[in-house]
Amino acid sequence: MFERLEQIVARYEELGQQLAEPEITSDQQRYQKVAKQHRDLEPLVDGYHQYRAIVDGIAEAKAMLTEDDAEMRAMAEEELAQLEERLPAVEEALKVLLLPKDPNDEKNVVVEIRAATGGDEASLFAAEVYRMYTRFAELHRWKVEILTSSESSVGGLKEVSFLIEGNGVYSQLKYESGVHRVQRVPATETQGRVHTSAITVAVLPEAEEVDIKIEQKDLRIDTFCSSGPGGQSVNTTYSAIRITHLPTNTVVSCQDEKSQIKNREKAMRVLRSRLYDVEQERLHQIEAAQRKSQVGTGDRSEKIRTYNFPQNRLTDHRIGLTLHQLAEVMEGRMQPVIDAVISHFNAERLKGEAEAA
Repeated sequence: MFERLEQIVARYEELGQQLAEPEITSDQQRYQKVAKQHRDLEPLVDGYHQYRAIVDGIAEAKAMLTEDDAEMRAMAEEELAQLEERLPAVEEALKVLLLPKDPNDEKNVVVEIRAATGGDEASLFAAEVYRMYTRFAELHRWKVEILTSSESSVGGLKEVSFLIEGNGVYSQLKYESGVHRVQRVPATETQGRVHTSAITVAVLPEAEEVDIKIEQKDLRIDTFCSSGPGGQSVNTTYSAIRITHLPTNTVVSCQDEKSQIKNREKAMRVLRSRLYDVEQERLHQIEAAQRKSQVGTGDRSEKIRTYNFPQNRLTDHRIGLTLHQLAEVMEGRMQPVIDAVISHFNAERLKGEAEAA
C-alpha cells in the first residue's frame, strides 16, 4: 500500500510542476485536464502526509521515553498515547481513498420519486421528500431542475423526476435509492391513528451521449396535449412528449414545458439516464457474481429508511442508524445520514477488497 502511495505522491508533484509549464498553461483544455488530475489526487496526498506525520511523531515520542528527564518522559507518554489513538482512523481513511473510484461519482443525477402504498398520504410525503432533496441541494449550491412531475388531488406529488447538477452529486446521493417509509398521523385521520405509507426513490447518474448510444430507429416518439396546470396552451397544443425505447420498452414522458422541443430534450435526458442505469446494474450483477460478494444491492424494492414523525425519528435500516432529528433532516440537513451511509458502504467495499485479495 505504501509503495503505491509513494508513487501517487510523486505523480502529484509531477502534475504540480506541469501546471507551471508554459506549454500547459497556454493550452486551456490541456491545463484543465492536468489540473483535474492534480486536484483528484490531493485528498490522498494530504491523507498520506498526515499519516507520515503521525508515524514520525510516534517514533520521536518513543525516542523521548529514554530521556532522563521525568517531565520530558511524561510529555512523551501523553503525546504517544494521543498519536497511537489517531493512527488507526487515519490509516483506515487512507485505505478508503485508495479504493477504486466510482466513475459515476462526479456525475449529475436524475432523481425519480414516486408515491407507492398509502394513496394521498404517500403523495404528500413524496412532495416533502422532493423538498428535502432540493433543500439539501441548495446547501451544497447545486442546481435543481424539474424534468417531469404529476400532482395529486391533495397537492402532493404522484411522481416527480428532477435533475441535480453540481460537483460530486452522485457520490453523495447514490445510496438514496430504495423504499422510503413514513409513519405519522395523516391530516385526514380523525381518530389520531398512525398510518404507514411508502414512496420509492431512484437516483440515476445522468448519462451523456458518449456514455450510452441511442439509435433513432429504436425510438417511438408520440406527441399529445398537456394536462394539468399550464395556462392557455394546455389541451390546445401538442407540446407533451412520450418517448418509447422499443428494445427495452422503456417509456418516458414529459409535459412540463410549453415547448415540444424542450420537453423532448428533457425526456431524452431521463431516457438516457434510465438506460445507463440498467446497463450499470447489469455490469454490477456480473461483477457481484464474479466476486461472490455483493456490496450493497441498491435494490429499489429494499426498504432503506423509515421516517417516524410522532417520535421525530429517522432510521436507516441498512446500517442500523437511528437519529431523533427528523425535523432537521426534512429541512435538508441530512449530511450526517449521508455520511454515515457512505462510511458503511466504504467499509463493506474494504471488506470485499480484502476477501478478494
